[in-house]
Amino acid sequence: MSAQLLRGMDVAQKIRGQIKEEMESLKQKTGKVPGLAVVLVGENPASQTYVKHKERTSKKLGFYSEVHRLPAKTTQAELLHLVEELNNSEHIHGILVQLPLLEHIKEEAVIHAISAEKDVDGFHPLNVGKLVIGERCYIPCTAYGVIKMLEHAGIELQGKHAVVVGRSNIVGKPVALLLLERHATVTVCHSRTANLAELCRSADVLVVAVGRPEMIKGSWIKPGAVVIDVGINRVGGKLVGDVDFNAAKEVASWITPVPGGVGPMTITMLMVNTLQSFKYKLFQR
Repeated sequence: MSAQLLRGMDVAQKIRGQIKEEMESLKQKTGKVPGLAVVLVGENPASQTYVKHKERTSKKLGFYSEVHRLPAKTTQAELLHLVEELNNSEHIHGILVQLPLLEHIKEEAVIHAISAEKDVDGFHPLNVGKLVIGERCYIPCTAYGVIKMLEHAGIELQGKHAVVVGRSNIVGKPVALLLLERHATVTVCHSRTANLAELCRSADVLVVAVGRPEMIKGSWIKPGAVVIDVGINRVGGKLVGDVDFNAAKEVASWITPVPGGVGPMTITMLMVNTLQSFKYKLFQR
Protein backbone atom coordinates (compact mmCIF):
# COMPACT_ATOMS: atom_id res chain seq x y z
CA MET A 1 0.00 0.00 0.00
CA SER A 2 1.46 3.36 -1.04
CA ALA A 3 2.03 6.13 1.48
CA GLN A 4 -0.29 9.10 1.76
CA LEU A 5 1.18 12.20 0.15
CA LEU A 6 1.87 15.17 2.38
CA ARG A 7 1.61 18.08 -0.07
CA GLY A 8 2.99 21.40 1.07
CA MET A 9 0.73 23.45 -1.19
CA ASP A 10 -2.39 22.14 0.55
CA VAL A 11 -1.06 23.25 3.92
CA ALA A 12 0.36 26.48 2.50
CA GLN A 13 -2.97 27.52 0.97
CA LYS A 14 -4.73 27.07 4.30
CA ILE A 15 -2.13 29.11 6.18
CA ARG A 16 -2.08 31.83 3.51
CA GLY A 17 -5.85 32.13 3.81
CA GLN A 18 -5.49 32.65 7.56
CA ILE A 19 -2.73 35.23 7.01
CA LYS A 20 -4.81 37.21 4.53
CA GLU A 21 -7.85 37.20 6.80
CA GLU A 22 -5.86 38.38 9.82
CA MET A 23 -3.90 40.92 7.78
CA GLU A 24 -7.07 42.49 6.33
CA SER A 25 -8.59 42.74 9.82
CA LEU A 26 -5.48 44.52 11.11
CA LYS A 27 -5.46 46.82 8.08
CA GLN A 28 -9.05 47.88 8.76
CA LYS A 29 -8.22 48.62 12.39
CA THR A 30 -4.87 50.36 11.89
CA GLY A 31 -4.61 51.42 8.24
CA LYS A 32 -1.24 49.67 8.09
CA VAL A 33 0.07 46.50 6.43
CA PRO A 34 3.16 44.32 6.89
CA GLY A 35 6.17 45.23 4.76
CA LEU A 36 8.68 42.76 3.35
CA ALA A 37 11.94 43.77 1.66
CA VAL A 38 13.84 41.20 -0.41
CA VAL A 39 17.38 41.90 -1.60
CA LEU A 40 18.98 40.04 -4.50
CA VAL A 41 22.61 40.52 -5.50
CA GLY A 42 23.64 39.26 -8.93
CA GLU A 43 21.77 37.17 -11.46
CA ASN A 44 21.72 33.62 -10.12
CA PRO A 45 18.78 32.05 -12.02
CA ALA A 46 17.51 29.97 -9.08
CA SER A 47 17.70 32.99 -6.77
CA GLN A 48 15.84 35.13 -9.29
CA THR A 49 13.04 32.55 -9.38
CA TYR A 50 12.83 32.39 -5.58
CA VAL A 51 12.69 36.16 -5.32
CA LYS A 52 9.89 36.38 -7.90
CA HIS A 53 7.86 33.84 -5.92
CA LYS A 54 8.37 35.80 -2.71
CA GLU A 55 7.40 39.07 -4.37
CA ARG A 56 4.30 37.53 -5.96
CA THR A 57 3.16 35.87 -2.74
CA SER A 58 3.60 38.98 -0.59
CA LYS A 59 1.59 41.07 -3.06
CA LYS A 60 -1.18 38.46 -3.25
CA LEU A 61 -1.52 38.59 0.51
CA GLY A 62 -1.72 42.38 0.46
CA PHE A 63 1.68 43.06 2.02
CA TYR A 64 3.77 46.07 1.13
CA SER A 65 6.63 44.68 -0.97
CA GLU A 66 10.05 45.99 -1.91
CA VAL A 67 12.51 44.08 -4.07
CA HIS A 68 16.04 45.44 -4.40
CA ARG A 69 17.86 43.85 -7.34
CA LEU A 70 21.53 44.79 -7.11
CA PRO A 71 24.24 44.17 -9.72
CA ALA A 72 26.92 41.54 -9.16
CA LYS A 73 29.53 44.29 -8.72
CA THR A 74 27.77 45.54 -5.56
CA THR A 75 30.29 45.71 -2.71
CA GLN A 76 29.75 44.33 0.76
CA ALA A 77 29.79 47.88 2.14
CA GLU A 78 27.05 48.94 -0.30
CA LEU A 79 24.91 45.96 0.64
CA LEU A 80 25.35 46.61 4.35
CA HIS A 81 24.37 50.26 3.80
CA LEU A 82 21.11 49.14 2.15
CA VAL A 83 20.43 46.71 5.00
CA GLU A 84 20.87 49.53 7.49
CA GLU A 85 18.39 51.69 5.56
CA LEU A 86 15.87 48.86 5.64
CA ASN A 87 16.50 48.33 9.36
CA ASN A 88 15.48 51.96 9.89
CA SER A 89 12.47 51.95 7.55
CA GLU A 90 9.08 52.22 9.26
CA HIS A 91 7.41 50.51 6.29
CA ILE A 92 9.55 47.37 6.46
CA HIS A 93 8.91 44.67 9.05
CA GLY A 94 10.86 41.84 7.44
CA ILE A 95 14.21 41.83 5.61
CA LEU A 96 15.45 38.92 3.53
CA VAL A 97 18.77 38.94 1.70
CA GLN A 98 18.64 36.10 -0.80
CA LEU A 99 21.34 33.47 -0.29
CA PRO A 100 23.80 32.35 -1.49
CA LEU A 101 25.70 35.60 -1.88
CA LEU A 102 28.61 36.16 -4.24
CA GLU A 103 32.11 35.20 -3.08
CA HIS A 104 33.24 38.75 -2.33
CA ILE A 105 30.42 39.28 0.20
CA LYS A 106 30.52 37.52 3.58
CA GLU A 107 27.14 35.97 4.40
CA GLU A 108 27.90 36.10 8.11
CA ALA A 109 28.44 39.87 8.02
CA VAL A 110 25.14 40.42 6.21
CA ILE A 111 23.15 38.10 8.50
CA HIS A 112 24.57 39.86 11.56
CA ALA A 113 23.72 43.29 10.07
CA ILE A 114 20.00 42.58 9.70
CA SER A 115 18.07 43.72 12.76
CA ALA A 116 17.07 40.68 14.84
CA GLU A 117 13.58 42.23 15.03
CA LYS A 118 13.29 42.13 11.22
CA ASP A 119 15.16 38.87 10.66
CA VAL A 120 12.20 36.93 9.23
CA ASP A 121 14.58 34.28 7.84
CA GLY A 122 15.46 33.36 11.43
CA PHE A 123 19.21 33.32 10.78
CA HIS A 124 20.42 36.07 13.15
CA PRO A 125 22.42 34.71 16.12
CA LEU A 126 19.92 36.24 18.57
CA ASN A 127 17.04 34.36 16.97
CA VAL A 128 19.08 31.16 16.77
CA GLY A 129 19.97 31.45 20.45
CA LYS A 130 16.35 32.03 21.44
CA LEU A 131 15.30 29.00 19.45
CA VAL A 132 17.81 26.88 21.35
CA ILE A 133 16.47 27.95 24.76
CA GLY A 134 12.83 27.94 23.72
CA GLU A 135 12.10 31.67 23.75
CA ARG A 136 9.89 33.49 21.25
CA CYS A 137 11.80 34.11 18.04
CA TYR A 138 11.66 33.96 14.27
CA ILE A 139 12.08 30.34 13.21
CA PRO A 140 13.95 29.44 10.00
CA CYS A 141 11.20 29.13 7.42
CA THR A 142 11.82 25.69 5.94
CA ALA A 143 12.20 24.04 9.36
CA TYR A 144 9.07 25.87 10.55
CA GLY A 145 7.24 24.63 7.46
CA VAL A 146 8.20 21.01 8.15
CA ILE A 147 6.67 21.18 11.62
CA LYS A 148 3.49 22.83 10.34
CA MET A 149 3.08 20.06 7.75
CA LEU A 150 3.40 17.40 10.44
CA GLU A 151 0.86 19.21 12.62
CA HIS A 152 -1.54 19.59 9.68
CA ALA A 153 -1.46 15.83 9.07
CA GLY A 154 -2.12 15.15 12.76
CA ILE A 155 1.14 13.26 13.16
CA GLU A 156 1.96 12.73 16.83
CA LEU A 157 5.56 13.58 17.71
CA GLN A 158 5.63 13.08 21.47
CA GLY A 159 7.66 10.03 22.37
CA LYS A 160 8.50 9.23 18.75
CA HIS A 161 12.03 8.71 17.45
CA ALA A 162 12.80 11.40 14.89
CA VAL A 163 15.92 11.09 12.75
CA VAL A 164 17.17 14.21 10.96
CA VAL A 165 19.66 13.62 8.16
CA GLY A 166 21.45 16.93 7.61
CA ARG A 167 22.97 19.45 10.00
CA SER A 168 22.68 22.79 8.20
CA ASN A 169 21.86 25.98 10.08
CA ILE A 170 18.92 26.51 7.71
CA VAL A 171 17.11 23.16 8.06
CA GLY A 172 18.82 20.33 9.94
CA LYS A 173 19.70 21.99 13.23
CA PRO A 174 16.52 24.09 13.63
CA VAL A 175 14.16 21.23 12.71
CA ALA A 176 15.92 19.02 15.28
CA LEU A 177 15.34 21.68 17.94
CA LEU A 178 11.68 22.04 16.97
CA LEU A 179 11.15 18.29 17.15
CA LEU A 180 12.79 18.22 20.59
CA GLU A 181 10.48 21.03 21.69
CA ARG A 182 7.55 18.78 20.74
CA HIS A 183 8.89 15.95 22.90
CA ALA A 184 10.31 13.72 20.17
CA THR A 185 13.56 11.87 20.80
CA VAL A 186 15.89 13.21 18.13
CA THR A 187 18.96 11.79 16.42
CA VAL A 188 20.86 14.12 14.08
CA CYS A 189 22.85 12.43 11.31
CA HIS A 190 24.76 13.56 8.24
CA SER A 191 26.54 12.17 5.20
CA ARG A 192 29.49 10.97 7.31
CA THR A 193 27.45 9.22 9.99
CA ALA A 194 28.42 5.60 10.56
CA ASN A 195 25.55 3.09 10.22
CA LEU A 196 23.35 5.73 8.60
CA ALA A 197 21.00 3.19 7.01
CA GLU A 198 20.47 1.48 10.38
CA LEU A 199 19.71 4.77 12.11
CA CYS A 200 17.25 5.78 9.37
CA ARG A 201 15.46 2.43 9.78
CA SER A 202 14.93 3.23 13.47
CA ALA A 203 13.02 6.46 12.69
CA ASP A 204 9.30 6.92 13.25
CA VAL A 205 9.75 10.32 11.61
CA LEU A 206 12.57 10.78 9.10
CA VAL A 207 13.50 14.30 7.94
CA VAL A 208 16.09 14.41 5.16
CA ALA A 209 17.91 17.59 4.13
CA VAL A 210 21.36 16.50 3.02
CA GLY A 211 21.48 17.71 -0.61
CA ARG A 212 22.31 14.38 -2.27
CA PRO A 213 19.84 13.04 -4.84
CA GLU A 214 18.01 9.88 -3.76
CA MET A 215 20.63 9.11 -1.13
CA ILE A 216 18.05 7.55 1.23
CA LYS A 217 16.93 4.19 -0.16
CA GLY A 218 13.56 2.54 0.31
CA SER A 219 15.23 -0.24 2.31
CA TRP A 220 16.35 2.39 4.81
CA ILE A 221 12.76 3.29 5.72
CA LYS A 222 10.97 1.76 8.71
CA PRO A 223 7.55 0.38 7.72
CA GLY A 224 4.92 3.00 8.55
CA ALA A 225 7.42 5.82 9.06
CA VAL A 226 6.70 9.44 8.14
CA VAL A 227 9.22 10.69 5.56
CA ILE A 228 9.82 14.41 5.03
CA ASP A 229 12.13 15.01 2.07
CA VAL A 230 13.47 18.58 2.06
CA GLY A 231 15.98 17.98 -0.75
CA ILE A 232 15.61 19.50 -4.20
CA ASN A 233 18.12 18.25 -6.77
CA ARG A 234 18.10 18.57 -10.55
CA VAL A 235 18.99 15.26 -12.20
CA GLY A 236 18.59 14.61 -15.91
CA GLY A 237 16.32 17.59 -16.42
CA LYS A 238 13.94 16.76 -13.58
CA LEU A 239 13.72 17.55 -9.86
CA VAL A 240 14.25 14.77 -7.34
CA GLY A 241 14.60 14.72 -3.58
CA ASP A 242 17.17 13.26 -1.22
CA VAL A 243 14.95 10.16 -0.82
CA ASP A 244 14.30 7.46 -3.44
CA PHE A 245 10.62 8.41 -3.61
CA ASN A 246 9.29 5.49 -5.66
CA ALA A 247 10.77 2.93 -3.31
CA ALA A 248 10.11 4.83 -0.08
CA LYS A 249 6.43 5.44 -0.80
CA GLU A 250 5.81 1.69 -0.75
CA VAL A 251 7.07 1.50 2.85
CA ALA A 252 6.20 4.82 4.53
CA SER A 253 2.81 5.87 5.91
CA TRP A 254 3.25 9.52 4.84
CA ILE A 255 5.76 11.01 2.43
CA THR A 256 6.38 14.40 0.83
CA PRO A 257 6.73 14.48 -2.96
CA VAL A 258 9.46 16.45 -4.73
CA PRO A 259 8.51 18.88 -6.09
CA GLY A 260 5.30 19.87 -4.32
CA GLY A 261 6.23 18.81 -0.82
CA VAL A 262 8.10 21.07 1.57
CA GLY A 263 8.93 23.77 -1.01
CA PRO A 264 5.68 25.79 -0.90
CA MET A 265 5.89 25.96 2.90
CA THR A 266 9.14 27.95 2.98
CA ILE A 267 7.68 31.10 1.43
CA THR A 268 4.46 30.68 3.42
CA MET A 269 6.31 30.62 6.74
CA LEU A 270 8.31 33.66 5.60
CA MET A 271 4.96 35.45 5.35
CA VAL A 272 3.95 34.15 8.78
CA ASN A 273 7.16 35.56 10.27
CA THR A 274 6.65 38.91 8.51
CA LEU A 275 3.11 39.20 9.82
CA GLN A 276 4.38 38.33 13.30
CA SER A 277 7.02 41.06 13.07
CA PHE A 278 4.33 43.52 12.00
CA LYS A 279 2.21 42.61 15.02
CA TYR A 280 5.19 42.88 17.40
CA LYS A 281 5.80 46.42 16.10
CA LEU A 282 2.13 47.32 16.11
CA PHE A 283 1.47 46.23 19.65
CA GLN A 284 5.05 46.70 20.96
CA ARG A 285 5.12 43.24 22.48
